[in-house]
Amino acid sequence: MTTAMSRRAALGFGSVAAATAVFGTADSAAAEEASLSVSAQATPEQAAAAISLVYKAATKRAGGTWNAKVSVEGAAGPITAVDEGVDDTVEAYSVNKIPVAIAVLDKVDRGLLSLDQRIEVTSAIVIPGGDGIFSLDGAYPSSVTLGHALAALLTVSDDTAVRLCGLVAPALEINQILVAKGFPRTQVEPVANPNRFFLGTTTPTELHNLLRALVRGDLLSPASTAYLLGVLRSPIAFTDGVRREMSSDERARIATKAGWFDDGRNEAGIIFDTAGAPLLTYAFFARGQAHPEDFGATHPAVQARAAMGRAFLSILARLSGPAELATLTARTYRPSNGG
Repeated sequence: MTTAMSRRAALGFGSVAAATAVFGTADSAAAEEASLSVSAQATPEQAAAAISLVYKAATKRAGGTWNAKVSVEGAAGPITAVDEGVDDTVEAYSVNKIPVAIAVLDKVDRGLLSLDQRIEVTSAIVIPGGDGIFSLDGAYPSSVTLGHALAALLTVSDDTAVRLCGLVAPALEINQILVAKGFPRTQVEPVANPNRFFLGTTTPTELHNLLRALVRGDLLSPASTAYLLGVLRSPIAFTDGVRREMSSDERARIATKAGWFDDGRNEAGIIFDTAGAPLLTYAFFARGQAHPEDFGATHPAVQARAAMGRAFLSILARLSGPAELATLTARTYRPSNGG
């Protein structure tokens, strides 16, 4: 297949709006023409090829350096769509809050911790400013449950919640748990205080494989797996990147976690089909783009992930995931007006 034909096929998988967002308005007519020629059902191999082209176009527009691993679920296992610098060690930033949570939940599964146990929150442990809600409380000392701390860690990416997890799972223990589970290069960085750590490093391959193992139920008990995936796909989980251009129902099908610091802009997660089976796993690590001072949705790398997310979802609409891996329970988003 020629590059031109591959590009036309990729455009054909998605909507005109998705293609325009990634490739620009000049290609919208070609996208519309191609979309009419693609069958309603696609193979995972075709979807992976289309996703690869979307990724190349979006990251070229964003600039900087990208390390990424993306795969589509096939009948015999994952089909690689993106494979760029996948074995390089990269700064994970808050994406490594997923492995931290897995280590904590591993201790829950072994009966050493419980989600309803309380953790003391002192003024000394609260990180001022930054991300999250603990620094906004203004009422310490207080206490929260471990479940509350994990929810804050994974949804609003609370910085203080990292320290709270360190109280129940010290850095060296977290690293040992991750090594035992098969992820020796996904490690937090210990500091002098054994209960504190920097979020450390990973590789795109390890983070991608960790997410797939999580969905398969290989890392945690069924209850802990459901808890973790439920938090990662909740309506208040990260919405500036892959999930930005999606409806509330579509966002509920994406389990995702982003990380940002200095000029790094990372995101990793899983896209499920409407029945709850995983379709696509992604691990994006980007750095060196323009405007490193911008930590919002207008950063070039974050904009690229938003364009990719919308296009990926349009491509994946032609696929169904393996029923035996269905792990996402359908639920309806119900906003509240108080009362």
